[in-house]
Amino acid sequence: MAVVNFRTDERSERALTELTSDGSTTSEAIRQALVDAVRLRRREQMRAESLALMNNDDDRARSRRILTDMDEVRAW
Repeated sequence: MAVVNFRTDERSERALTELTSDGSTTSEAIRQALVDAVRLRRREQMRAESLALMNNDDDRARSRRILTDMDEVRAW
């Protein structure tokens, strides 16, 4: 496991104060904040990709064709 040192600024100090107000240690708060930041970034990326696909007429038409084809070969 790596040990990371960083200099806080006023904004990050306030954030750490808030994140540790529940009794979490600074290390716990920072670890959780990193995990949360990655999760949020991934969600934002997926949202952007979804919006791009939703606004792509060619992709939507292709999806409709596939759904129609799949419906035709369905067993019931």
